[in-house]
Amino acid sequence: MMLRPAQTWEDMRARFHWGLPPVLNMAAQACDTWAAQVPGQVALIDATGAALQRLDYAGLQALSWRVQAGLLARGVAPGDRVGVLLSQSFLTAAAHIAIWRMGAISVPLFKLFRHDALASRLADSGAAHVITDDEGAVMLAGVAVRPLQLGDLPTQAGPFQAHPTGPDDPAVLIYTSGTTGSAKGALHGHRVLTGHLPGVEASHDFLGQPGDCLWTPADWAWIGGLFDVLMPGLALGVPVVAARMAKFTPQGAQAICQRAGVRNVFFPPTALRMLRAADCSISGLRSVASGGEPLGAEMLAWGRDAFGLVINEFYGQTECNMVLSACGAMFAPRPGATGRAVPGHDVAVIDAAGQPTEAEGDIAVKRGSASMMLGYWNRPEATAEKFRGEWMLTGDRGVARDGFICFVGREDDVITSAGYRIGPAEIEDCLLTHPGVATVGVVGKPCPLRTEIVKAYVVLKPGASPSPDLAAELQAYVKERLASYSYPREISFLDALPMTVTGKVIRKELKARAAQEIA
Repeated sequence: MMLRPAQTWEDMRARFHWGLPPVLNMAAQACDTWAAQVPGQVALIDATGAALQRLDYAGLQALSWRVQAGLLARGVAPGDRVGVLLSQSFLTAAAHIAIWRMGAISVPLFKLFRHDALASRLADSGAAHVITDDEGAVMLAGVAVRPLQLGDLPTQAGPFQAHPTGPDDPAVLIYTSGTTGSAKGALHGHRVLTGHLPGVEASHDFLGQPGDCLWTPADWAWIGGLFDVLMPGLALGVPVVAARMAKFTPQGAQAICQRAGVRNVFFPPTALRMLRAADCSISGLRSVASGGEPLGAEMLAWGRDAFGLVINEFYGQTECNMVLSACGAMFAPRPGATGRAVPGHDVAVIDAAGQPTEAEGDIAVKRGSASMMLGYWNRPEATAEKFRGEWMLTGDRGVARDGFICFVGREDDVITSAGYRIGPAEIEDCLLTHPGVATVGVVGKPCPLRTEIVKAYVVLKPGASPSPDLAAELQAYVKERLASYSYPREISFLDALPMTVTGKVIRKELKARAAQEIA
């Protein structure tokens, strides 16, 4: 573990240092060191089928050696990019570990991507080989890559020693969560796993306690699945559950947690809202972490009832992740605030001159965070634009209050209405407390008089019916609880909201819809 409990959060931050060694390879961190010391310790539990399947560190290492032999037979060399198109499985973990061990660069790919999204990422990365399964091989038809499947691997291989990589040697190329070819590839070094550990430990109230067992419904192709759950769990010796869900359901999540003995879970906000809408509770958990979008006071209160604990929110992005977190074991959460700066990371709200400010400004992370990307793949201009002096800009707006960072909204999501700047998150949080609302997306709709008006797209819970009266009720509901200028002047009811593959509301699609409504 990297965090050592202290009297206060400030003490823990003051004592912390990264201590990165000159030779660092994530394959050793996540697998090989454990396989040498405790080969029979459970690393992964597959809960997809009727019977649980367990894989210890020795088995994980042996499987990764087989993958590595398959890649070596194809001429893959250090620095080459190799795609990984798999869902949650033993092979997914082994594939990344094999790639890193040989000094190559893994490229995680979503099964939810379609042909163009896959083709654009593979072409941009220059990956010539993709580790996948039968389903993935079909998806790759017509793409100029060679699939490598389990059946193509030797039955035995190894042993292999880790390539002597350093902390800043490239290891993984993760594309930002856009769903088109415009997505940028964030290139990370072998320090990225170390960089995630303090935030992961904090968000699970010091992950690594006896009996801990970790799971997330989030895909392992997303940085939140790969580096907030899978690899940190393996690096900390915490069993990680693999459970492929064709579609997330509250009842399915509940069953997985009970069957696999899950004690620690990362639920994206969308999953939490679905659990809440279904009035679904899960017992036996020690920690629940959430990140991707801010939660509000109502969701935190519901979490205490549903899980018997405080949900710890965390914050980061593909370029630099797990930099803010709540930690219920150390301090009480503050509704409306994402958390406090994690030890090892300096996070501030800065102004246009790059100076920390108490006013609303840009949430930024100072150089020196071990989880910060090396840069965008083949995009030096975009990399330069990401920084303001020593600060990496997140693209989010916020306010710093008493050591907490309060999220206002994405820079391009903040609504300007009649001279007021309105963050959509607060309005969404408010509407979610209404008993008839399942989920909601709030955007600005162009208006010649006010510049923009607040527009809410609402998905109702089963049993609630859309009507003008309900729309008026929701408007009054917000007006009574927030500022009078921030209530949604228009409300539309939808069956579902547009979502990214990581479960975030695609606001740009809602914005485009709103703009079309006035055409």
